[in-house]
Amino acid sequence: MLELSSKLPDLGVTIFSTMSNLAQKLGAINLSQGFPDFPAPPQLLDALSRATRGGFNQYAPSNGLPVLCGLVADLYQQRDQLCLDPVSEITITPGATLAIFCAIQASVRAGEEVIIFDPSYDSYAPSVQLAGARPVHIALEYPGFSVDWNKVKDAINDQTRMIIVNTPHNPTGTVWTEQDWQQLIELVHDRNIVILSDEVYEHLVFDDVRHISAASFPQLRERSFVVGSFGKTFHVTGWKTGFCVAPPPLMQLFRQIYQFVSFCGVTPIQVALTEYMQLHPEHIHQLSSFYQAKRDLFNTELAGTRFQWTPTQGTYFQNLDYREIRPDLDGLSMCHYLAQQHGVVAIPVSVFYKDPPQNIHLLRFCFAKKNETLIEAAHILAKV
Repeated sequence: MLELSSKLPDLGVTIFSTMSNLAQKLGAINLSQGFPDFPAPPQLLDALSRATRGGFNQYAPSNGLPVLCGLVADLYQQRDQLCLDPVSEITITPGATLAIFCAIQASVRAGEEVIIFDPSYDSYAPSVQLAGARPVHIALEYPGFSVDWNKVKDAINDQTRMIIVNTPHNPTGTVWTEQDWQQLIELVHDRNIVILSDEVYEHLVFDDVRHISAASFPQLRERSFVVGSFGKTFHVTGWKTGFCVAPPPLMQLFRQIYQFVSFCGVTPIQVALTEYMQLHPEHIHQLSSFYQAKRDLFNTELAGTRFQWTPTQGTYFQNLDYREIRPDLDGLSMCHYLAQQHGVVAIPVSVFYKDPPQNIHLLRFCFAKKNETLIEAAHILAKV
């Protein structure tokens, strides 16, 4: 009889699938999983139709369509005055999560350690474990979610091979400052440590906050993988298309892994994104104001409720503190209570920790939704 043991025995179904399934079962408003409920730009959908009907249905070049890689390079040039080689420093991938996985597999060996800041995206630690390495979780300082750099310094040793950064940060919505990056530079400058910077929400920053990429620092560029997402930027999360930026030596290692994980991204999607980005550069320029308006609408509609919050700096997630409503419930229980009794589904921030703080009463709500969805959800939450 065949017997196989799990390589990830402590993991089950992700919280995102669990809560989205619950929303569907109950017919509740789903503000849990991070995807828009409004349509993608019609011109982008038309471009995809033209691409498929125009014959772009076979394998793309493994590293991505050259013209799309060039457009990614242009974005870094415009924002960061950073000159990237589209051929040797950019790879288009089927989703950002896959890019994160490949960067970890390319860099980390069995027995080594990877520093992860909690709360953290749930793919990081399993990817580290599948490499045979050990995730080292450092909790961000609650409630402001800042980095305790003394803890980072104490955690670094000869086995530390990678530090994973996420800015703008999911699920807290915080954005790294110049001072954060300088602290990191000081700690790694004389060590053999790779930086993996998850920047999938790079264009979603609010209130004149500036996103700063790891790649923009000469001291970090030579040791950094930077991951981005077309899905987040263009409202098409189901297209599962992202990219990785890295200097040529790191990109060579990345591609050695990537070619056997997926080989290439989806061809017609790359063609469609290329056409849309060329014809509609205003989309990215207007993205921050588009989502800030949704954040402000949601928060305004919640004014006067018993929830407490600080407006998120980035991403399309707003955390609400419910301690004035049901301090007796942990985050997961509160989410089930809201779903079953009030018909609104969220994600507990506590699930993003290895060891969550006992005093955390935060729920993450996605505001990448139609305005009427946000208003309806806020009116329901106002009665809780």
